[in-house]
Amino acid sequence: MTDKEIIQGLIMRDNHITYEFFFVKCRPLMVSIIKFVFTNPIDYDELINELYCYLVDNDSQKLKEFQFRTSLCMWLKVVAIRFFIRKRDHLLDLTSSMPLYNDNTKEDPSAVYDTKIDAKMDIEHLLKAMSNERYAYVIRKLLIEGERPDALSKSMGITLANLYNIKKRAILSLSKVALKESNYGRE
Repeated sequence: MTDKEIIQGLIMRDNHITYEFFFVKCRPLMVSIIKFVFTNPIDYDELINELYCYLVDNDSQKLKEFQFRTSLCMWLKVVAIRFFIRKRDHLLDLTSSMPLYNDNTKEDPSAVYDTKIDAKMDIEHLLKAMSNERYAYVIRKLLIEGERPDALSKSMGITLANLYNIKKRAILSLSKVALKESNYGRE
């Protein structure tokens, strides 16, 4: 497959071409870049997914900028290193002992029972409205069911660092859904 065919396939979001390119052809290159940029273990699939989202964002603007002056892999190497360095600089500090969620309420449970039930029902409604089921799952497990982050990351087969990143994106997604819902009621 030529570089032009790969670019076209990525722009068209062809699953076969995308998988072959990122998870077969470029996997050794991406693994070496990830090891070079990150000092802690990072989930390959999640990071590549974020890179792919970056490349196809704004109607695949980044992919359309490729001018075929070098090989696609050489161009991707430069783009990926820059992207991963920016990503690395925005990752949460895993050495922090601060938990992902801390319920400090010391109130009488009977006094807040109805409010908590209403809040859980509202949250469930918003979670069902989210388009990404994985994000909804992470929020449900961590914030509603109170599962420990290390146990959840282990059961999902991802690193704790990846769970922090997913949780961050999930909360942003949930916020967008909530804002959309609140604006829907005003229209």
